[in-house]
Amino acid sequence: MNYSEYFTNRPTDQITRDLIGRPLTFTNQNNQVLGGYIVEAEAYMGRKDRAAHSYGGRRSPANEGLYRPGGTIYIYSQRQYFFFDVACQEENEPQGVLIRAIEPVWGIEQMIKNRSGKDGVLLTNGPGKMMQAFGIHSRNWDLHPLEESPFSIDLDDNKRKIPREIIATPRIGINQSDPYWAEKKLRYIVSGNPYVSGMKKHNYANNNGWT
Repeated sequence: MNYSEYFTNRPTDQITRDLIGRPLTFTNQNNQVLGGYIVEAEAYMGRKDRAAHSYGGRRSPANEGLYRPGGTIYIYSQRQYFFFDVACQEENEPQGVLIRAIEPVWGIEQMIKNRSGKDGVLLTNGPGKMMQAFGIHSRNWDLHPLEESPFSIDLDDNKRKIPREIIATPRIGINQSDPYWAEKKLRYIVSGNPYVSGMKKHNYANNNGWT
């Protein structure tokens, strides 16, 4: 299955859940492969979703990536941090998935350097931290199709790590003035995985929540 098919063949929340446990990697300019297994991701459901950047049909150069065909990278920034999303659904149906955290596996030493010495769960337990770990400090790859970028999400089910339990929770940082979208369970996590943002130590699971 190619990226275009994968990111358009079912509802965005289902795509987001299915990404949990899949390898996400970034190949840097030195040909080093950095990455790990996706442990946390959020779905954004487009024009109707008050938390989505495309809510109400808002469209600008800043969020154009969401309007591109499924499988297109959408990178946005807040303050000095950058965030990695992938557009879902057909062109002009502006939905997407935000990858919030990975459990690091490949290129850990370089990722620690990129994070100025931060290691352990602090290495990649949040969307801005993950992008820093990859060494990304710009929107350079915004609007690029995944297959034409240094990013890769392995869609081979045999390469996927299987969680014991995937939990759906409300998304993080959503405006509580709209309780429907603030409370809607569109954030998917590996239960008990220490690299999930905000995971408390007393909730850590054996084997990081994998089978």
